[in-house]
Amino acid sequence: MYEDIMKRFALLFFILFYLPAVNAGAEEKKVPVPPDLSAMKILDLETAQKIALAGNPDMAAAMSRVEQARERIKQAVAAWWPSLDANLSGTKTRLAKNFFGNSQSLSFLAERDINLNSDDFKAGLQATWVLFDGFFRSYKQQQAEFNEKEFTAARRDSQRLLAFSVAEAFFNAQLSQTKVDIAAADQKFYLSQLRDANNRYEVGTGGWGDVLNIKVQLNSAKTSLMLGRRQFEAAGYGLAALMGISDAAFPEALRLAELDRDVKLPSSQDNPETLIKEALAIRPDIHRLEMLAHEAEAGSGQAQAPFYPKVQVVGTVNGDSRDDISFSADDFGNTIGVNIAWNLFSGGADRARFFEARHKEREVAYNLASLRNKVAAEVRQDLALLAAAEEQVRLQRESVVLVKENRELAKNEYEAGEASLVRLNEAQRDLTTTYSRLAQALVEYHQARHRLLAATGKNLQPFMNTSK
Repeated sequence: MYEDIMKRFALLFFILFYLPAVNAGAEEKKVPVPPDLSAMKILDLETAQKIALAGNPDMAAAMSRVEQARERIKQAVAAWWPSLDANLSGTKTRLAKNFFGNSQSLSFLAERDINLNSDDFKAGLQATWVLFDGFFRSYKQQQAEFNEKEFTAARRDSQRLLAFSVAEAFFNAQLSQTKVDIAAADQKFYLSQLRDANNRYEVGTGGWGDVLNIKVQLNSAKTSLMLGRRQFEAAGYGLAALMGISDAAFPEALRLAELDRDVKLPSSQDNPETLIKEALAIRPDIHRLEMLAHEAEAGSGQAQAPFYPKVQVVGTVNGDSRDDISFSADDFGNTIGVNIAWNLFSGGADRARFFEARHKEREVAYNLASLRNKVAAEVRQDLALLAAAEEQVRLQRESVVLVKENRELAKNEYEAGEASLVRLNEAQRDLTTTYSRLAQALVEYHQARHRLLAATGKNLQPFMNTSK
């Protein structure tokens, strides 16, 4: 009998403690493994954003917050079920030898041979079921569900901001890479001119001053190339960190996709009112505050629960066995009852708690209205900056055509002996500077376009499956 009881209690403790631990361990998720880019030669923006959304540790942390919120829903649902508590205790007592002698009423037992040791075993089971708690559980569950939706929207907003940050960092790195290519072309031009100048000097048709002048310009081009490569390297570290790459470093052979110089500019601007309406409907930060407003409403409902009585049913089964661990049916008794508790006065704490919750509702409503205004302003500002960037690209494209033609004229005139080296150097510097300005204008245009996409909440649409 003793062994059967111990087996039953061992099985009970196994179910209550070991199985939840196994389930918890099975649900653990590992940190996302960074992708291997060693085989990749060209990295484009869309691929960089996909890698960042899948591998950035901040996104994994945001997902963990969502999972925490889902577990809080389960905790809130559990309150609707009865609770069942088991207890088991065993006590061994040995009375002092002088116990009976010191007691006047029991002194006659002091001379007798009495067993001073006793064992007392108790077992019990208590069930409690809350029938009514002023709708506290209902509002608690609603609050947990809205909290899960809030964290889901917050994760989505983090993805929106990450996608834009990756785009901005990618275009900055792309600009540095383009400047490296421009500096390399400038160096190649002066190397060619240096060979021609040396040939002219050797045959007596050119001066040594031209050779020295071109060497100075060549060194300047080499300096620009060296600085450009370092800037590209530094920009790559920032981009790699956003993408969740190990050690924030790309493989040495990896290049970014070429800057799209032939991007087609739109002929007309978007309607700001339409974009604002879309942003207010799509933006996840708006949705997050809307869910927070529902949470605050549920919090007000919880704050009203103390104004109602709390009703619960309690049932217990208790067993008491002395000097024998094997319980029989006669060792058990039971009770069942209904408890009703109603706080009539708490010094105004419940009333103050309710008004606090109502003010929380108002605070969230004001924050939501403020965010809506900020979103509208953000869309209008980004639309204006995009229009300015478009115009800048048009002007720089025209300038490149003009300056390129001027450089060819200066080169031909210098080679024909009709123009000085100074004019050729000026024309080449103008061409290099204008190419750099065009690259800067193109990058600013692409960044402005992605900034507007992020402001309207549309920059995640190409990654709907990746960001879920």
